[in-house]
Amino acid sequence: MTTRGGQAPGSAPGTYLLRFDLPEPVTLDVGALGKAVLGPGSHYYAGSAFGPGGVAARVLRHVNGSERRHWHVDALRATVPVMEVWYGHAQERLEHAWAGALLGSPGARLDVAGFGASDCACQGHLVHFMQPLTQCTMERLLGKNMVFRWTP
Repeated sequence: MTTRGGQAPGSAPGTYLLRFDLPEPVTLDVGALGKAVLGPGSHYYAGSAFGPGGVAARVLRHVNGSERRHWHVDALRATVPVMEVWYGHAQERLEHAWAGALLGSPGARLDVAGFGASDCACQGHLVHFMQPLTQCTMERLLGKNMVFRWTP
């Protein structure tokens, strides 16, 4: 995987966050969730990758896009590119904890209840902030020694 900034994810399983920046509101068709309006700002999507190719394969799919829409985030990715990736290679699925940590942060908003969370009890896996979170904030929320940052 070509690295623009930071360390690209490896093929081990793990959890990831994708950051999307929207300069203006966007309306998406999100399958069973229907039409969803996302406000301007930075949106962080929490996911996990425990299948073949691990985090590298899943993140690369999201970064490059795919004609086949499988996850809610595919609707967003078809509209705007991934700006930043945070990831870890822990053997446990941390997407629920990461989404919860983001949602519990000052300034966090949930624009679309259930986005990315159709298979769990989370409020949603897409969390909206008016501005990108700093590296210090991300490391505090996700665990400084557990996460890596990559800019595709």
